[in-house]
Amino acid sequence: MSDELIWRIAGGSGDGIDSTSQNFAKALMRSGLDVFTHRHYPSRIRGGHTYVEIRAADREVQSRGDGYNFLLSLGDSFARNPQEEAYYGNEEIKPLSENLDELREGGIIVYDEGLISEEDVEAVNLHERAEENDWHVFPVDLRGLAKEHGREVMRNTAGVGVTAALLDMDLEHIEDLMSDAMGGDILEANLEILHEAYEMTKEDHDFEHDLRVPEGSHETEQALLSGSNAIAYGAIDAGCRFIAGYPMTPWTDVFTILSQNFPDMGGVSEQVEDEIAAAALAVGASHAGVKAMSGSSGGGFALMSEPLGLAEMTETPLVLIEAMRAGPSTGMPTKPEQADLEHVLYTSQGDSQRVVFAPGNIEEAYEQTRLAFEIAWDYQIPAIIIYDQKLSGENTNVDVEFFDRDPQPDLGSTLTEEELREAAHDNSGKFKRFNHEDAENGVAQRSIPGQKGGRYLATGNEHSPVGHISEDPDNRVAQMERRLEKLESIRAELDEERDSTQTYYGPDDADYGIITWGSSQGAVSEAIERLNAQGHSVKGISVSDMMPFAEKEVTEFLESVDEAMVVEMNATAQFRGLIQKELGRFGDKMTSLLKFNGNPFEPAEIVEGYEVNLADEDRQPTAQVRIEPAAGD
Repeated sequence: MSDELIWRIAGGSGDGIDSTSQNFAKALMRSGLDVFTHRHYPSRIRGGHTYVEIRAADREVQSRGDGYNFLLSLGDSFARNPQEEAYYGNEEIKPLSENLDELREGGIIVYDEGLISEEDVEAVNLHERAEENDWHVFPVDLRGLAKEHGREVMRNTAGVGVTAALLDMDLEHIEDLMSDAMGGDILEANLEILHEAYEMTKEDHDFEHDLRVPEGSHETEQALLSGSNAIAYGAIDAGCRFIAGYPMTPWTDVFTILSQNFPDMGGVSEQVEDEIAAAALAVGASHAGVKAMSGSSGGGFALMSEPLGLAEMTETPLVLIEAMRAGPSTGMPTKPEQADLEHVLYTSQGDSQRVVFAPGNIEEAYEQTRLAFEIAWDYQIPAIIIYDQKLSGENTNVDVEFFDRDPQPDLGSTLTEEELREAAHDNSGKFKRFNHEDAENGVAQRSIPGQKGGRYLATGNEHSPVGHISEDPDNRVAQMERRLEKLESIRAELDEERDSTQTYYGPDDADYGIITWGSSQGAVSEAIERLNAQGHSVKGISVSDMMPFAEKEVTEFLESVDEAMVVEMNATAQFRGLIQKELGRFGDKMTSLLKFNGNPFEPAEIVEGYEVNLADEDRQPTAQVRIEPAAGD
């Protein structure tokens, strides 16, 4: 019997795949299991193969698994063209045909024979492949069952009923979730479909498989959350009360969550005409004294370059979100990739200064968003959270008590009017907002508009201590060195006064190291567990501090291992390039394992990459990943 269930529901965009999977994941969580979801969908509103995968076990699960063991294939009811000769192929059967390669031996397939015909099944050689792989195939007329009780869209519910029956799963949690989400005739119809599908499956099919839902329990209350939830909740608890944005996948989730919550807490949300306006509004709101943020994805974030530079020059605290997706240009809007790192680090004008954090899991997304606000307002500097579509949309269970934190609404290094009376002013009475003579840690004192004694000029030009445009060489050097000092001070604070934001795995005395960042963290962690269980000596570090870079910790890690492999989802090894830029002497110690096909890493791919790399063989792994040798090789 398998110790985990990896259930994949596949259909077309608009078939209710996302909502159905959310409820099923919650039901599994409420039954006492740890869950982790992976979402794959096209950049279309209606139609196009989409699936959600739920991994559930009675132990912690940090990533998607290797393949899966249960497929519920609904077919694509919004297919563009059901004809085989169509340009995109027969989309109607893709939720079946495109999911067979990853189904594990002995797995289960349930497909909707009300939409997928026997001719379609023969076209994909399902029966032959099922026999070869010992798959258990259950054709069920889900569409017909749904039509009997209401609408065709309810075939999702029928599919869940069949799933529960085949897994010998109790319906209690599923019923509770349905009751929470709907009522009246719709609820009654869905419950009827759920029970009829369940009983019909129990009566009509022999269960020769051994796949069951694992048994588990939670000691504390759990919540099912995504990285987008965590970032939004972290911003709220940090005191953010203004957000401006323009919708763009996958950043839109954070924007939507905050927009839904702000009205109840006196916050303001503005959807504007473009990303330039969004970032500029956030800069203006922060200048006026509100904790503010904005964000976008790659192409939209590019438009924020000028407002970002303005925030850096005027030393206006600001938090920006950059949700990566596969590029360049429009690229693959709904697929994950980690290829915007250099863009986020270096976009803007001149010798710019910003802080960049890259959380790797739900907890880090919450904590580092709060940290970004705290650093931004303490040091009067923009802070950026960079993450990707994977972390944005994947759901996992989190202990509710984790979020039991005190809010942090204060404005950091902003002076009160009483403090302003004692601050430095020029002969005209203007506040020396950018005074470089007594700036501790590079941070000049700050006022906000309307404060008595806080009047100064804010300009994107280089400026004097009170904000007048200045091109004086001595002033330029003094102001630039003061602003640069902030990054040194922030790094010192992160190293000496705070818990590390890097995450470590494996035994401290391991010989081989794996380095990663962002959402690849979970797959790397599981791969390291497997490798050590196999007798290898491997440890890992997931780095979050991109700027200022976690130089001390990464140096200590690299000095402690003989070799290291850097795992990231891009084609140009951008994170490894950042390490070599900051720590050039380790260039010959690091190789890269890269993936950029639009799908995240699976643990087995990292294990194989390690094995190929360790064997020093002149070949590439079998999966769609690539090894890049060390510098100089």
